[in-house]
Amino acid sequence: MHPDHTPRVPAQRAVEVHHPTPLPPATVAPAPVAAVQPGSVPAVASIVLPDGRIVTGYAIDPTRPEPVTAKPTVSRTAVNVALGGVGFLAVCGGLLLLTSFIAALTAFIGQLIILAAVIFGGWIAVQVLGPNGHCGGTTVNIRRAVFKRNHFHG
Repeated sequence: MHPDHTPRVPAQRAVEVHHPTPLPPATVAPAPVAAVQPGSVPAVASIVLPDGRIVTGYAIDPTRPEPVTAKPTVSRTAVNVALGGVGFLAVCGGLLLLTSFIAALTAFIGQLIILAAVIFGGWIAVQVLGPNGHCGGTTVNIRRAVFKRNHFHG
């Protein structure tokens, strides 16, 4: 809807189709061909495929890779010794980490025990050395009691 609230039909445009116009053959001139002679003419080879087709092309000399020098052989004993040394070092490192972890855990537990003893000892000290006045609780009077002939005289 437009501001004046009247529906409008979209404008239709004319479609134009452009067709290319070919040039007349007289105006097209072939490009000059410059003959380039190679330094040496390669040999042409023809191959007959098993299905009877003939493929013709230039023969290319295959590039030969450089010869690989033979590597000296390593004895199995040397390989086993090397692998055993690596394994031994890995085990030693793991044991070193394990022992240091156990030592740290032992020290931590010892510190927790000392902390508990200090806190409990402080609580006991407050109970024993605290104020002598009675702050509530049960009062018990103790007096001398006499037992005569298995009979209590109080």
